[in-house]
Amino acid sequence: MTETCRELGVQSYCFRAFKDNVRVAEMVRELDLDAIELCGIHVDFTDPSSFDDVVSIYEDAEIRIAAIGVQTMSNDPAVEECYFEFLQRAGCKFMSVDFAPGTTPEAYETASVMSEKFDVHLAIHNHGSRHWLGNSQMLEHVFSRTTARIGLCLDTAWALDSREDPIAMAETFGNRLYGLHIKDFVFDRAAAPEDVVVGTGNLDLAKLQETLTSIEFGGFVVLEYEGDVDNPVPALQACVTAVRQQMRQL
Repeated sequence: MTETCRELGVQSYCFRAFKDNVRVAEMVRELDLDAIELCGIHVDFTDPSSFDDVVSIYEDAEIRIAAIGVQTMSNDPAVEECYFEFLQRAGCKFMSVDFAPGTTPEAYETASVMSEKFDVHLAIHNHGSRHWLGNSQMLEHVFSRTTARIGLCLDTAWALDSREDPIAMAETFGNRLYGLHIKDFVFDRAAAPEDVVVGTGNLDLAKLQETLTSIEFGGFVVLEYEGDVDNPVPALQACVTAVRQQMRQL
């Protein structure tokens, strides 16, 4: 993972109120972006007969499918192989994942075997303080017991929710950092998170850029903003501007 990433995309969950992929592709283009991470709201990853139609929509819009996820891996090869078949059809090499804790460590082995077969990398999404893989200690535990096919999709906001420093996490897991969800939170007095335009909350974009450069990060990078469900484009446009100003390579 040595090639420096220069492409910025968006997570399709930002557009969860819009189920039509044609409309989603239009909004991605409104953001002046040309990459997307697709989630299960916009693709039935268990239905291979639908894959060609979805992929064609994004190909026609000249939008690259950079990754899919977040997909739960639970040692169910019959279901999970469909996820990998979508990756193969879309020509992408990354899937952000979760692991169902009751199915490990067997789920690790099943996922590793399939990722080797399809030549892709899996990236664990650290989904906050309530998530069993939301902290560095558990991630270190998992990585010590898995092959390099399994790494991290660092969600910067959920790292903050876990009282972790996302920039320190990027440094710590640099050789297993395969994806990045750039997202920002502020917190109320009850520690409840609120999505804000990236860089206006607790995330230091310039410092993040320095770290990604120093570790020669070469994975996928997508923006996430989960506010304004019915009209996410204006805030996402502000996110794109902020990231491009502060993270020069994107």
